[in-house]
Amino acid sequence: MAQEPPKFYITAEGLKKLRDELEFLWRVERPRVTHEVGTAAALGDRSENAEYIYGKRRLREIDKRLEFLSKRLDNLKLFTVPDRDPDKVTFGAWVTLEDEDGRAVYYQLVGADEFDVSRGKISVASPVGKALLGKEEGDDVVVERPRGRATFNIMAISYQRPAGAPTVPEEPSSP
Repeated sequence: MAQEPPKFYITAEGLKKLRDELEFLWRVERPRVTHEVGTAAALGDRSENAEYIYGKRRLREIDKRLEFLSKRLDNLKLFTVPDRDPDKVTFGAWVTLEDEDGRAVYYQLVGADEFDVSRGKISVASPVGKALLGKEEGDDVVVERPRGRATFNIMAISYQRPAGAPTVPEEPSSP
């Protein structure tokens, strides 16, 4: 009996983004590139036809990404947001931190498939993510980052994006 592969959590927003990418590649991008390859092939000698060669390469890239997304989506588990905010930092939680300069920094802990530091989404496997998991409001967190050690104080934990959190941080910190 085959063992079921482990499931990795993903937020609803992250799952939608991956499904939208799969849909776009399958219904829009692949047919467009297939048409371009067919048109280029009709021009004759394929060995020196840059459009044909590039198109075939692009089709292989699309097919590899489609295969990856299909398999990955099978191994993802949708994170269901609980009815109440967490007492400790968990997957999917937004964390409001105060950095060493007294500035507020906002992060949501997400999976590897959806991190985007410019939007405040960091991986639970990143140095900051690992340091935050399981901590509570008021805790100080010391993070070893590639650019040096940093200390943060946890100001708030919520499953809702904090009102003060910018959509795209002006100066995103490195996770």
